[in-house]
Amino acid sequence: MEDEVTQAVEKVIKEWEETSSSIENTVKAIEGFGTSIDGMAKEENSHQRLNGLAQDGLALLRSLQFRLDLLTPQLPTEEQVESAQSTLKSWKNQYQSLHLGLRKANLQAQTNMRKAAQTKRELLLGGGEESTIRRRNLQTKAGMTNASESITESLRRTRQLMVQEVERSENTLATFDESTGVLKKAESEYKGHRSLLMRTKNLLSTMRRQDVLDRLILLVGFILFSCAVLYVVSKRIGLLKFQRKVTEAIKAGMIVPGDLGAGVAGNGVRIDDNEVPPLEMHDEL
Repeated sequence: MEDEVTQAVEKVIKEWEETSSSIENTVKAIEGFGTSIDGMAKEENSHQRLNGLAQDGLALLRSLQFRLDLLTPQLPTEEQVESAQSTLKSWKNQYQSLHLGLRKANLQAQTNMRKAAQTKRELLLGGGEESTIRRRNLQTKAGMTNASESITESLRRTRQLMVQEVERSENTLATFDESTGVLKKAESEYKGHRSLLMRTKNLLSTMRRQDVLDRLILLVGFILFSCAVLYVVSKRIGLLKFQRKVTEAIKAGMIVPGDLGAGVAGNGVRIDDNEVPPLEMHDEL
C-alpha cells in the first residue's frame, strides 16, 4: 500500500512537470501572435484555441494539486510528507506565475493583433491588383481557418468533458472503496455482536431451566413441610383428646389419679368396684 502511494505521488509530480512545461510553451506562443499580416485570421483563431489549451492545462494543474494534497497524509514517512507539503507550496506559486504570465501574454497578443490589423487595413485600402489578390487570399484563408478552428474547439470541449468525467469516475471509485471498507468493518462488528448474542441467549436458556428447577424444588419442599406439619398437628390433636377424656373421667370420679397406672388391667379398669371402659392410647411424639 505504501509503495502504491509513493508511486502515485511520483506520477502526479511527473504529470505536473509535463503540463507546466506545455503551458509555458503555449504562453510563449500566445505572446508572438499578431506579427504576421497574411496569416492574421489564422492566428486570431489559433489564439483562441491556444487560450483554451492553456485554460485546460491550468485546470489540470489544479486537479493535480488536489490529488497531491489527498495523497500527502498517506505517505509512509514524515520526511516524504514534509517534502510533499513543500512541493505543494511551490506548485501554488508556480500556478500563480503561470496564470499571471498567461494574462500578460494575452495582452501582448492583443497589442500585436491591433498593430497587424492596422497595417492590414492600410494595405487593403490601397489600390491595385496586389491589394485585390491579397483580399481574396485572406477571405479564403479565413474561411478555411474558421472551419478548422470550429472543429478544434469542439474537440477541445469534448476532451475537457472527458477529463471531467474521468475525474468524477475516480472520485466515485474512491467513494466506493471507502464504503466497502466501512461495510466490511460493520460486518465484522455484526459478527462479534452476533456471537455475543448467541452466548447471551444460551445463558438465558440455562437461567430459565435453573429457575424452573428451583421452583420444583421449592414446591416439593413446601409439600413435604406441609405433610410434616399436618402429621404433627394430627398427633397433637389425638393426644389432647386422650387428655380430655382422662380429665373428664377424673372429674366424674371414675378414675383416681393415684391409681391411674396401677388399676389398668385387661379390657377395663375397676376402681371402687366400678368398671371403667377401656381408653384409647396414643403414642406421644
